[in-house]
Amino acid sequence: MESSRRDLMMMMALGGAGAAAATGAEAAAPAIPAKVVHHVFFWLNNAGSAEDRAKLIAGLRTLAGIPALRGLHIGLPAPTEQRDVIDSSWDVSELMFFDTVADQKAYQDHPIHRAFVAECEKLWRKVTVYDVLSA
Repeated sequence: MESSRRDLMMMMALGGAGAAAATGAEAAAPAIPAKVVHHVFFWLNNAGSAEDRAKLIAGLRTLAGIPALRGLHIGLPAPTEQRDVIDSSWDVSELMFFDTVADQKAYQDHPIHRAFVAECEKLWRKVTVYDVLSA
């Protein structure tokens, strides 16, 4: 039972499409309205620096002021069981939701995003981005 609930919650967090079918639920599950997911992983220059991590997180929080953004989650690697398929080498992630690809582009061009990059890019040595369109 708990596994099914966890699977449903993960499906919902990733866009909701097919969540009810995937869990065998009879009723349609509510879906997150956003259609584009923007997931960014940051590796700090000073890995393990609590100060740099806090600066990056503070910068990421400013992005919530961008109107096209439908949701923002800032995360740190979870202390879950280590397995070959888990990459926890990153320091901070941001997970964002947008209604359209055009909205995601507006976010990229927005002055708040540009200011964030100008202020914080000195903190990271590597960034990896996964942009996902809901199926």
